[in-house]
Amino acid sequence: MKDEDKSKDQLINELSKLRQTIARLEASESKLKQAEEALRESTRRLELAYAQSIIYAKQLNEEIIEHKRTEEALQKAHDDLEERVEKRTVELSRANLLLKREIAERKQAHEEMKQLEAQLRQTHKMESMGTLAGGIAHEFNNIIGIIIGNTELALYENMQGHSVRHDLEEVLNACLRAEDVVQQILTFSRQSEQEKSPLQVSLVVEEALHLLHATLPTTIEIRKNIEGRPGTVLADPTQIQQVLMNLCTNAAHAMRKNRGVLGVSLMDIDIDAEVVAQYPDLNPGPYVRLTVSDTGHGIGSEVLERIFDPYFSTKGPDEGSGMGLAVVHGIVKSHGGMITVESKVEEGTTFHVFFHRIGRKVKSKTKAPEHSLVGNERVLFVDEEQAIVGMGKKILEALGYIVVAKTSSTEALEAFRAHPDEFDLVITDQTLPHMTGEMLAKELLRIRPDIPIILCTGYSEVITEEKAKAMGIREFVMKPIVTRDMAKTIRNVLDKK
Repeated sequence: MKDEDKSKDQLINELSKLRQTIARLEASESKLKQAEEALRESTRRLELAYAQSIIYAKQLNEEIIEHKRTEEALQKAHDDLEERVEKRTVELSRANLLLKREIAERKQAHEEMKQLEAQLRQTHKMESMGTLAGGIAHEFNNIIGIIIGNTELALYENMQGHSVRHDLEEVLNACLRAEDVVQQILTFSRQSEQEKSPLQVSLVVEEALHLLHATLPTTIEIRKNIEGRPGTVLADPTQIQQVLMNLCTNAAHAMRKNRGVLGVSLMDIDIDAEVVAQYPDLNPGPYVRLTVSDTGHGIGSEVLERIFDPYFSTKGPDEGSGMGLAVVHGIVKSHGGMITVESKVEEGTTFHVFFHRIGRKVKSKTKAPEHSLVGNERVLFVDEEQAIVGMGKKILEALGYIVVAKTSSTEALEAFRAHPDEFDLVITDQTLPHMTGEMLAKELLRIRPDIPIILCTGYSEVITEEKAKAMGIREFVMKPIVTRDMAKTIRNVLDKK
C-alpha cells in the first residue's frame, strides 16, 4: 500500500510537472506567437519604414539635386553679378578717367583760350599800332622826302668842294637812316616779312643799341664788341633787329633788380667739319655770330630746356606773352641759322646766334645819279604836298625832264585829259585829296591804256605792289625816295615802253 501510494504520489507529481511543463510550453507558445506577431509587426513596420525611407531618400535626393541646381543657379547669378559689377567698375573707372581727361582738356582749352585772347588783344593792339604807325609814317616820310630831295639838290648844284658839302652829306645820311627806321617800324607793326636781301648785321646792331640806350635803365651797362667789319648775311633787316631787341630786352629783364652788364658782340666765324660736331644743326662754312649776354639771375636747367617753347614764360602775366624767344627761334630757323643758350643760376645767360655769311657787299644809297639815268621826256608829277611838288619838279628838271607838277588829283586828271598824248610818264602819290593815286591811275589808264605810271606811297593798306601792277601801274615805289633810285626807276619804266 505504501508502495502504491508512493507511486501514485510520484505519478501525481509527475503529472503536475507535466502540466506545469505544458503550461510553460503553452506560455512559451503564446510568447512565441506574441514574438511572431511582434516580428511580423516589426517586419511590417520595417518594410513600411524601408518604403518610407526609400521615398524619403528619393525626396531627399530630389531635394539635394534641386539644392545643387539652386546652388549652381545662385553661383551663376553670383558670378554674373560679379561680372556685371566688375564690368560696371571698369566702365566707371573708364568714365572717371574720361571725365578727368575731359576736365584736363577743358582746363587746357581754357588756358589756350586765355592765351588766344591775349594773343588776339596783342594782335588788335598791333593792328592799332600799325594804323597809327601808317599815318605817322606817311607824314614823316613826306618830311624826310623833302629833306632828302632838297639836300640832294644842294649837293648836286655846284657844291663840289664847298665847305658845307660834308654837313649836307651828314644830313642826307641821317635822313636815309631815318627812312630805314620808319620802314622797320612799319614792317614790324604789320607783322609782315620783307624780302631777304644782303644785310650788314653790324648796322642793325648799331641802330638797335642806339635805341636801347634810350630805353634801358642807367643801372645796366651796355658793352659792345664788333670785331673788324663783320660780313654780310642774307636776311630781313626788321626780323634781325627783332631778334636782337628781344634778346636784349630779356637780358635787361634778368638784371632789372640789380646793376648788370649787357654784352653784345658780333664777329665772323668759320665752322669746319670738326667744329660742326658741336653744332649739329649747322653745315660747315662761314658764319656771322651774334652774341647777347647778361650778368643777371641766370636760368635753371629745368627751365632752360623749355625757353623756346611757345607761351612758356617765367615772367608774370603782365610782363610778357611767352612768345618772345619762340619768335626769335622761328626767325633764326627761317634764316637757316641756329641759336644756342648757356646759363648758370646767379651767373648770367649767353645766347649765340649764327647766320650764314655771304660774300656780297651792301651798296650805298648816296651815290649821285649816273649820266645814263637822265632823260628829256615829259612827266606829270602829282603830290598833295606843295613842298614835295616843288622839290620833285626841281629834281626831275635837273635830270633833264620836262615837268608838269600838280597838288590836286582832279587838276592832274583834267590836264591829262586835255592833252593825253603830250605826257610820256605820270608819277603820282597814293594819298591825294578827292581821289587816291590808285583811282587817278585807273582814270588815266582808261583815257590812255599805254601811259606808264609810277605810284609812290609812304604807307598804304589799300594798295600793294602786286595789286598796283595787276591794274597796269608800271612801278610801285615806297617813300621817301632817293634821287638816284627814282632816276633809275624812271629810266626802267620809260625804256621798256
